[in-house]
Parts: sequence; C-alpha cells; structure tokens
Amino acid sequence: MLNFGPFKSLSTKEFQKKKEEGFTVIDIRRAEEWEEDGIIEGSHKITFFDAMGGFDIDAFLESFSKVVTTKEQPFVMVCAHASRTKVACEIMGSKLGYKNVYELDGGINWGWIDKGLETV
Repeated sequence: MLNFGPFKSLSTKEFQKKKEEGFTVIDIRRAEEWEEDGIIEGSHKITFFDAMGGFDIDAFLESFSKVVTTKEQPFVMVCAHASRTKVACEIMGSKLGYKNVYELDGGINWGWIDKGLETV
C-alpha cells in the first residue's frame, strides 16, 4: 500500500481484500467508459470529471454522499488508469476532510482487467 498523504493506493490484492471487508467502491469514470469496459461488480457509478477534465464537486457530492455517509467511512475510487483518482482522492482527503480514502493502483485497466479479472 502506497501512502500519498490524504489517500492510499492499493494493489489489486489489497483492493480485493478491502472490497471483501465491505469498503465502498466508487467508479468515477464517465458513462461511455462504463459501457466500453464494464465495472467492477458492486461499484457505484459516480462520474467525477467530464470529457474536458472539468468537474462539479457539488454535483459529485450530491450522489457520493448517498453512498459514503460519513467522513470516516472508507471508500476506494477507481478510474481507467489511476490518474483521475489521484486528483479526486487528493480533493476528498485534503480539501473535504474524508479520513479513509483509497484508490485502485493502475485503475480498472491496469489494476483489474489486465490481471484477468472480470467486469460486469
């Protein structure tokens, strides 16, 4: 597990363990990406960035706060290659004060699909 300050990066095996422990998984990719590559079973689909790289934190939090209901509840963010999650996790941890913020190292493409794991 790599520690990036306000969040931690999980290997595929660490991610699978946290998921089994009941950690909430948030897939922050866009709808066309979910359709193209599928999602990790049990993930909540809540887009963070638009196609131009912009984001509306209030709109994101409106959906996010329905599944992550306290600042202490642990969650793991997933994107395509773990570049967007680094930005999103930094915001969630540093700016918004969430305490147990994680990302899947390599994202769904390099940390899940290329490991032979299935999406739905």
